[in-house]
Amino acid sequence: MRDQLKTEAEQPPAVPGQRRQVPAATPAQATAPATALTSAPVRRAGARPERTEMADRLAYLDSATRRINSALDLAATLRNIGRVLVPTLADAAVVHLRDPLPNVEREPGFPEELRIHHSTGTRIGRRGRPSGMDDRRRSRYGARSTADGGPATPVTRGGALAHALLSRRPAEAAVLGTPAAERAETLLRELYGTRGVARLAAGTSVLALPLRGRKAVLGLLILIRRPPERTGRPVFDAADTATAAHLATQAGLAVDTALRYAREWEIANELQRSMLPLRLPQSHGVRIAQRYLPGERGAQVGGDWYDAVPLPGNRVALIVGDVMGHSLTSAAIMGQLRTSAQTLAALDLPPHEVLYHLDEQAQRLGREQHLATCVYAVYDPIANRVVMANAGHVPPVLVRPDGTAELVELDSGAPIGVGGVDFNSVELPAPPGSALLLFTDGLVETRTRPISDGLELLRARIAAARWQSPEQLCQEALRILPPGDRGDDIALLGACFDGIPAGDVAHWYLQPRNETPGRARRLAAHTLRRWGLDELSEATELMVSELVTNAVQHATRPVTLSLVRTTRLRCEVGDDSPLLPRPRRTGPEDERGRGLQIVARCADRWGATRLGTGKVVWFEQRLPAGM
Repeated sequence: MRDQLKTEAEQPPAVPGQRRQVPAATPAQATAPATALTSAPVRRAGARPERTEMADRLAYLDSATRRINSALDLAATLRNIGRVLVPTLADAAVVHLRDPLPNVEREPGFPEELRIHHSTGTRIGRRGRPSGMDDRRRSRYGARSTADGGPATPVTRGGALAHALLSRRPAEAAVLGTPAAERAETLLRELYGTRGVARLAAGTSVLALPLRGRKAVLGLLILIRRPPERTGRPVFDAADTATAAHLATQAGLAVDTALRYAREWEIANELQRSMLPLRLPQSHGVRIAQRYLPGERGAQVGGDWYDAVPLPGNRVALIVGDVMGHSLTSAAIMGQLRTSAQTLAALDLPPHEVLYHLDEQAQRLGREQHLATCVYAVYDPIANRVVMANAGHVPPVLVRPDGTAELVELDSGAPIGVGGVDFNSVELPAPPGSALLLFTDGLVETRTRPISDGLELLRARIAAARWQSPEQLCQEALRILPPGDRGDDIALLGACFDGIPAGDVAHWYLQPRNETPGRARRLAAHTLRRWGLDELSEATELMVSELVTNAVQHATRPVTLSLVRTTRLRCEVGDDSPLLPRPRRTGPEDERGRGLQIVARCADRWGATRLGTGKVVWFEQRLPAGM
């Protein structure tokens, strides 16, 4: 009954006319040569027995070959090999592969060790363990995969195992207990030990077939038929041996293909991971967490990415994108687009402008093959606002301070790379206590669930769950994934908005005049006294004076001065000149060029950022102890 309930995909390739129940063979039948793959084939009406046998065997070979080559994953390939061989051709099959698995791109040399990677119809698992047929399985020909083949078996040069691996002569079946089976018994002892061979009854028929890849032998396939008096099936004959040799050739090439695919997948996955940030910057007023989950091993690597870029004014740009397609090229294009997005974000362009320039960059890379979707958001913790633009991406989830969650309805536009499409920015309130979740479609779209249902399920899950941090937010989002393998990779970026109180921020617009540096010093000193930071007043006034003086010399529009108190004191001076200040060596008689040296000596950190409309020079200082 269990065999009848098997799906068609689980059934081994069957020979037309093959009977499920095979009557016990008489002694005469047991020693007679086999005329087909089964001991009692049903002949077609009006057909000659030889033609019926040939048609059945060719149909079996065709079906088995297609199934062996139907998968790219190594484990699935080995399972398919076992299913096409057992029970149609053999009672048991064991696949030994090199240990460690070789790099099939180059000649791996002599096989030093083998390890069992799969067994079907037998309990062979470790050297010295029982090697006979498993009579306790529920069905007559149950299949069992061996995940751990136990210790590796060394290959002795000049031994029977090495001869079976490297021999170019056609394989010959051996019947244990006969004088001609000495080499086969020696081979089995090398593989399974004396106890394992002793459990194989006399009359057992064994075939040892090398699994050859495109450049070298990859392993060994062992086929076993129990004695004819137990099964009613004769020992391997010449036709069975030729059939097994053909399938072993196909199996070796399929294993080679699976190893090549696994190597390419690992290279592409490593490339993609190396292009993603190991950790994201933690800006004041916002907490950020990220997750990346690669797709299943059977699916090629994708082009999902995430990023966070600090901006002037304690703002931060949040980015999640997805290059369409799954290939090594997709991962490479992802790296180029992420780099471009970082550069554009550093220019402090509006979100829709960033997407516009990314679209131009993608078109230069290749209009038809390099489409991508992307959501770009900029959070301002001082203004408590978030500005977002979307390029064909799934909508993000915005969580309000009261816990309600909503999908942000943005003008999705067209994917990056289409060209000629306008992108629009939308500004939304983001008060302290709110959060934003950006993600790729692999989170909400599965093989059995449409994307609309996944989006609603995600929104409801986030609204109902109790989470306190961006890490917990990402973890709750991942709980909507169904069990099993994923067909697509997933990128998540969660941000919890804490904001910066208005009382900790001071901002001024100053006209570019000669008296402006003095006024800037007084404003800074007054603010620091109000914040109780008198210890930092002297150094801050000196650095503010130097930066404002430099800005006044180059600016044609008002100069901006900002002070922000968080866990550090940050000062920013901005002007409309794109020329970035650079420290330079000064001589004892030089009157200029010492301002940046003073800033570098007094500040803990400093830097300059070019913007779309000018630049910002900033420095930071640690707050006094106890503040």
